[in-house]
Amino acid sequence: MKVFIATKNQKKLRELKRILIPMGFEVLCEADLDFPFKDAIEDGQTFEENAIIKAKSGLLQTGLISVADDSGICVDYLDGRPGVFSARYSGEHGNDEMNNDKLLSELSGVPMEKRTAYYVAAIACVFPDGKQFTVRGECHGHIAFERQQGNGGFGYDPLFISGKGPFSQLTAEEKDAISHRGKALMKFKEELKKYI
Repeated sequence: MKVFIATKNQKKLRELKRILIPMGFEVLCEADLDFPFKDAIEDGQTFEENAIIKAKSGLLQTGLISVADDSGICVDYLDGRPGVFSARYSGEHGNDEMNNDKLLSELSGVPMEKRTAYYVAAIACVFPDGKQFTVRGECHGHIAFERQQGNGGFGYDPLFISGKGPFSQLTAEEKDAISHRGKALMKFKEELKKYI
């Protein structure tokens, strides 16, 4: 089955492909199109709403079953921020360094027991016949006092400490087994069976 991944984020695309291809999907992305893919305006109030907006944009542009992910990190001390604004928290979309700097600054002086946080991934799938669904995965942990060693992952991974250790130090396989996106994709696989 062909599915189009509606994202320009290459790191997110790699993670989605790594999990979807072994499930038996033929995964297409912008590089497989003969026209530029236009990003949707993410103006939803929830991760699920944004994922649906992006997936519908993919379907509209390609005519293919489209899958999109909206994800971010929610810090309990900050009342769930950055949340849906995770990618543009610092004001510059996709600047991981600035986003991490802002988060560390906002948590300056906050003790470890109050630095709890969780990653969220909402994955939406929309079909040409109008059917659609979303699934959600979460991974709980806390925010470190400084960036951790390791060059794995992206986004807030250098700051996020899971039960298995810093996300930046996990292998791709270790991360997929416990991550918000890995959990959401397992649910996605089960949900998709109802539609095929």
